[in-house]
Amino acid sequence: MDQRALGKRTVGAIGLGGMPMSVEGRPDEARSIATIHAALDAGVTLIDTADAYHLHPGEAGHNEALIARALVAYGARRDDVLVATKSGHVRPGDGTWAVNGDPAYLKYAARASAQRLGGDSIGLHQFHRPDPRVPYADSVGAFAELLDDGVIAMAGISNANVDQIREAHHVLGGRLTSVQNQFSPAFVSSYDELQLCAELGVAFIPWSPLGGIGKAGDVGTRFHAFQHVADARGISAQQVVLAWELALGDHVIPIPGASRPSSILDSAAAAEIELTAEELEQLAPTLDA
Repeated sequence: MDQRALGKRTVGAIGLGGMPMSVEGRPDEARSIATIHAALDAGVTLIDTADAYHLHPGEAGHNEALIARALVAYGARRDDVLVATKSGHVRPGDGTWAVNGDPAYLKYAARASAQRLGGDSIGLHQFHRPDPRVPYADSVGAFAELLDDGVIAMAGISNANVDQIREAHHVLGGRLTSVQNQFSPAFVSSYDELQLCAELGVAFIPWSPLGGIGKAGDVGTRFHAFQHVADARGISAQQVVLAWELALGDHVIPIPGASRPSSILDSAAAAEIELTAEELEQLAPTLDA
């Protein structure tokens, strides 16, 4: 399964990560909606979210509801945009994060997410993070049931290692659609998982593909090879990073986070950049670091 097989709605190969619009340092709603609309104008058709992307107690699903409002205001049809959400990672309300892989909870959370997103089903729903208290097969099994019941159209996993990917692929009966792991020049530890996804025909969705909130701006300073290529082309180092990730395989769909229109417009332009063999050779040592 390559990025097109994930759905024709992923044309462009760059998605939008919605997390920065709902957690610490989030902008006001008007700017967030403008950011989502700018992404859609640029041809982005995959938007990533999670029920845990919120800040204050009692506002679980903040980012999901925000995206739903933005899509309605834009006039987007459900078939035009693939919204990928997640459950299993929770914020108790004291600034910390926790996990909940209980199958009953995951099924409840999926239905709540579908309601917030404005439909009876979710385009792509992913198990956010393994819960060491619950057998992994049991947690993923909840997603198999959600597929069977039509609550979700596609199932994925996140923050998974090689063994967990293979297990999920088995539990889902070959219906594993995506793996969403951290991956960037600063974090290449998921390269084995990226390669396994190619073998299995599963989409690989790098989260924090530019290094994470607060770090994307200086990626060229920290990784000089990307800045060198960017300077030679007259483009941003961020675009080079995303183009490099796209070049790792047709199944790779980076989802850079954004909280302002200018950021996602710069990122979206990376889909049009085809790095040369010489440029890719310059960047290759990143994977050996």
